[in-house]
Amino acid sequence: MADDNDREGLDAAEVELEDAPEDAEAEPETEEPTPEDDESATDAVDDDGPAGPAMDDDVLGDEEADLLIPVEDYLQAGVHIGTQQKTKDMERFIHRVRTDGLYVLDIAQTDDRIRTAADFLANYPPEQILVASSRQYGRYPAERFAEAIGAQARTGRFIPGTLTNPQYAGYIEPDVVVVTDPIGDSQVVTEAITVGIPVIAMCDSNNSTANVDLVVPTNNKGRKALSVVYWLLANETLDRRGAEPSFALSDFETEI
Repeated sequence: MADDNDREGLDAAEVELEDAPEDAEAEPETEEPTPEDDESATDAVDDDGPAGPAMDDDVLGDEEADLLIPVEDYLQAGVHIGTQQKTKDMERFIHRVRTDGLYVLDIAQTDDRIRTAADFLANYPPEQILVASSRQYGRYPAERFAEAIGAQARTGRFIPGTLTNPQYAGYIEPDVVVVTDPIGDSQVVTEAITVGIPVIAMCDSNNSTANVDLVVPTNNKGRKALSVVYWLLANETLDRRGAEPSFALSDFETEI
């Protein structure tokens, strides 16, 4: 089980966790939709078709950022596309709002946080990392991420007690947890917080980050977006360990 050393690990990885907003426990500016409503709200922009790069070429808060992949690749995957809801927690990661009301996430910050998450994960034995995803489009890339770096994966419905009930046959004691969405994966996040395990979460514009230790701002509902982010995080984590990243994006793409 994790202890105070986990917090030291965050410092060692030079994770800059800004102070939580003064009203971090307050309600979001808009009511968070249910996971089901949230999923359907972004299905239409999953593959970023007609509303693609021509409409979204302004996605960088730092125009000089040296990105892991070309910005066009982020655009084509729709990594930058948020929802029409915004929380105060996620304001700092939002670059602008489109004319159709969708918030645009700052790709420079997404790229930077992928690197930071990889720095952090590289401090842990692979088998002590747990990745969880209840979202349909997050399950396959999460499983591939776990396979690539040697982590554990729990996708689909997360069984209550997995992290908190030693009597449960499936009980595990990871040192760090990665989740696709704090809303859909709320059971995992709640249990991790209960037992003191740090949480890395992929967060969209509508997420609350009160129980998240490290935010990776991204479209966490789109098929292509999740494939790209998990792929980059896997290869960057392997690179930090001194291993040769050998996975292609196609290895992480969920088939329709």
